[in-house]
Amino acid sequence: MDSKGRVLTTLSNSEPDRVSINYFANPGIDLRLKKHFGLKPDDHEGLNRALNVDFRGIGAPYTGRKLHPDIPEKGILVDDWGIHRRWIENEFGGYWDYCVFPLKDASEEEVANWALPSPDDLDYSVIPGQCAQHQEYAIFAGNAGIGDIINGNGMLRGMEQTLIDLITDDPAGLLLAKRRTEINLEIMARTLEAAKGLVDMLWLGEDLGTQIGPMISLETYRKRLMPLHQKYIDLATSQGIPVIIHTCGSSSWVYEDFIKMGIKAVDTLQPEARNMAPEYLKKTFGGRLAFQGCISTAGPVAMGTVGETVDYCRRTLKIMMPGGGYCFSPTHCLQDNSPTENVIAMYQTPLKYGVY
Repeated sequence: MDSKGRVLTTLSNSEPDRVSINYFANPGIDLRLKKHFGLKPDDHEGLNRALNVDFRGIGAPYTGRKLHPDIPEKGILVDDWGIHRRWIENEFGGYWDYCVFPLKDASEEEVANWALPSPDDLDYSVIPGQCAQHQEYAIFAGNAGIGDIINGNGMLRGMEQTLIDLITDDPAGLLLAKRRTEINLEIMARTLEAAKGLVDMLWLGEDLGTQIGPMISLETYRKRLMPLHQKYIDLATSQGIPVIIHTCGSSSWVYEDFIKMGIKAVDTLQPEARNMAPEYLKKTFGGRLAFQGCISTAGPVAMGTVGETVDYCRRTLKIMMPGGGYCFSPTHCLQDNSPTENVIAMYQTPLKYGVY
C-alpha cells in the first residue's frame, strides 16, 4: 500500500500492510533527528521520509496584517489571535510558555471587539499545490488545536476562568468560543473547497482529561462543547472524509459520544492516564474507533534504554494491532530529553514488528 491507502484502511478499522506511522516532536529532538539523518534544520519533508511517516498536513497561510503587537522587551510574542508566548529554555531545549491572558477579566463587549483573524486573510491558492506535492500520503486539514475550546479559550482567558465560563455560562467566555469556532470552521470549509477532494481527513482537538479523570463533566461537554465540535464533524461528513480528534489525559469517558457524533479516530492516548491503557481502549472501543498514539513520551522513549524502548513499542503493537485500526505515534510531541537513539529505535520498531 501507499501511505494514503494505509492510513485510510487504518481509519476504517481494517488491517493494512503495516501499521500507519505519525510523528510529533519538540524543537530540540527534532533538530537532533535531522542532524542524525544529515538533513538541514528546515528539511521537514526529509525527516518525514526518513521516519516513514504516512501523514502530511496542508493549510492556508495567514497573509493579513499583524493584529496584536509583540512585547519584545519581555521576550513575548503575540500571534494574530492575541495569544501571548515566551520561550523558556531548560537543560534539554525549551518550550513555549503561555504567559499573559489578555481576556481574563474581559466583558462580553470587550470579547466582541477583540481582534481575531478573518478567514478572508488566508491564502487558499496554495492548497492545490500542497495536495499535489503529497498526493501519495494521507493528507489532513486542521490540527490538534482546531476546534478546541478549553485550550484555545484558556490561552486568552486563562484555564481557571475558561472552566468557570463553561459551568456558569459566562457570556464573555461563551462568545469567545463562538467567535473562534465560526472563524476556524470557515477556514476549514474554504480549505476543503480549495483542495477539491484531495484532503483525506479533518483533524480536531480538545483536551478533556487530567491524568486521573475528566477535566469537565459529561453533562458540560454535551451542553457546551459537543454542539461546536459537531459543526466540524458535519463539515467533514459533507465532504465524505473522516474526523480524527486529539484528546489529552483521561478522555475515554467521552468516546461513546464521539462515536455517536461520527468521529472515526482518537489521537494521543496517554497510557498512564486513567482508563487509557492500550488493553482497555482496544477491548472497549476496538472496531468502533481507530486509535493513534499510545507510545508514551514520558516512558522508556524518554527515560529508558534502546532495548527497553523497543520492548515497550513491541508490547503496544501486540495489543493494538489485531483487527487493524491502529496508527503508531507518540502520545504528544516527543520531548527534548528523549535520547536520539531511543527515538530512532522507536520508529524502526513498527517497520519490523508492525507488519500484518
